[in-house]
Parts: sequence; structure tokens; C-alpha cells
Amino acid sequence: MNKQCMLFFAAILLAFLIISPGMAAASKCTYTNVTACDARQMIEEEDIFILDVCTPSGYDDGQIEGAVLIPLRNLKSDPDALSPDELLPARMKELPCNRNTKILVYCKVGKRGAEASSLLVDAGYKEVSNLEGGLTKWVQEGYPIVATYDSWKNVWYLLLSPQ
Repeated sequence: MNKQCMLFFAAILLAFLIISPGMAAASKCTYTNVTACDARQMIEEEDIFILDVCTPSGYDDGQIEGAVLIPLRNLKSDPDALSPDELLPARMKELPCNRNTKILVYCKVGKRGAEASSLLVDAGYKEVSNLEGGLTKWVQEGYPIVATYDSWKNVWYLLLSPQ
């Protein structure tokens, strides 16, 4: 093989080694953080699975209409801890079978929602959105929740907490 041909192959190999990690990173599926306004628009305009990953007591305080409760994890301060088989990692089979289904995930303030969104992406879901600021931001923006009168007084902290 002549020198010019070897230089050509070396240049192609070098280009491949430089470009391929970027291509792999670009193809990795991630979730999207969305604002309360964007989430509301998604709910109104699209067929979407709404996943609430709060604790049962948080869900009882109020939830977005149509949301399915599958808690991500127990909170240290929660006296009514759930067993591991009642939490999201063990209940993935309750999510839509179609991995292309659009899923909106939320919790109270967004942290557990982000964790759950990562878990869903790792499980192969491709259209996952996390509500930034969680239900707190949703309520502060004036969007409706489903709540009983008794639970509503527990939700006032969402309206009164600083933005």
C-alpha cells in the first residue's frame, strides 16, 4: 500500500474516532423539562399519559385531572411508607406498553419527577416530559387540580409559597 493511501485511511479512521462519540451521545434518548404552560398545552392538544409520582398523601392533596399515581419512592418524613413492590421501579408494567407514548411526569416540586423521567427513559420510553416545578408551579400558574374540600386547605401552601 502506498503512503498516500495509508494517509487517506488514517484520516478516515481519525475522523470516525472523533465523530462517533458525538453521534452516540446525540442518539441517546433523554427526557424534556417543560413549563406548566407547555404541560397544559400538551394535555389539551395531545394524547398523553399523565404520571404522578408523589406519595399517596401528596396525591390526595390534589392532582392533575387524569393523572395516574405510581409513587417513585417513600419520603423519610412519611409515616405510611409503601413497600418496594408499590413503588414505580416495581410497577413499570402499569405504564403504557407502547414506548412511543407521550408521558408527562410530575411530583410536588419537580425533583422526583426528574428522577422518574430518567427511569422511564432508561426503560426505553422516548417521549418523556418532566413538569418543571411540579404541581407547585402548576397551581401557582393558576391551572386546575382535582382536590376535595378537605384536601384543598392542605394545598394552600402551593399557592402561598414564593415563586
